[in-house]
Amino acid sequence: MCYIFKIDCKMYNLICNLAGAVGKSALTIQLLKNEFVEEYDPTIEDSYRKDAIIDNKECILDILDTAGQEEYSAMRDTYMRTGQGFLCVFAVDDIKSFQDISDFRNQIVRVKDTDDVPMILVGNKIDLESRNIDNDKGEKLADLFGMKYIPTSAKTGENVHEAFFNVVREIRIQIAEKKMMKKGKCTVV
Repeated sequence: MCYIFKIDCKMYNLICNLAGAVGKSALTIQLLKNEFVEEYDPTIEDSYRKDAIIDNKECILDILDTAGQEEYSAMRDTYMRTGQGFLCVFAVDDIKSFQDISDFRNQIVRVKDTDDVPMILVGNKIDLESRNIDNDKGEKLADLFGMKYIPTSAKTGENVHEAFFNVVREIRIQIAEKKMMKKGKCTVV
């Protein structure tokens, strides 16, 4: 069990964002409870915490499952500022959700004021037979933005942990790189 007051236990603020009805909430529930929620209930905003061990290091995942519907778009900037890492989720059976990834990614970069933001592209609902977006298209878009692509199924649980854990790995890489840059700087007096 990881407690936040332990020195070696880090908390990571992860944001599941983007289009509605792509399975963000289902992915989060699958991660937390290892179960699939069939019915769709549009999320306004839900926050969850999960203790995890990633690469033999205890941590807490603080996950914000955000509103995907357009009527809540004004809230996006606010929660994007607090996120350390982002799961950019689209549904493989929904072309529009895939096309919207670019706009959402650009919004994250604008709000964070840097291109160096830990993000993972997640293609959800790979269990469906009717797929409009194949893995190749997902990989190409991820490469374009310098992200990893992870195809997932909230229904079967396939790659769900991997998607969330990879965001944490990206955050850790960014933190380590910033530490190295700080160590390498010298000050002239």
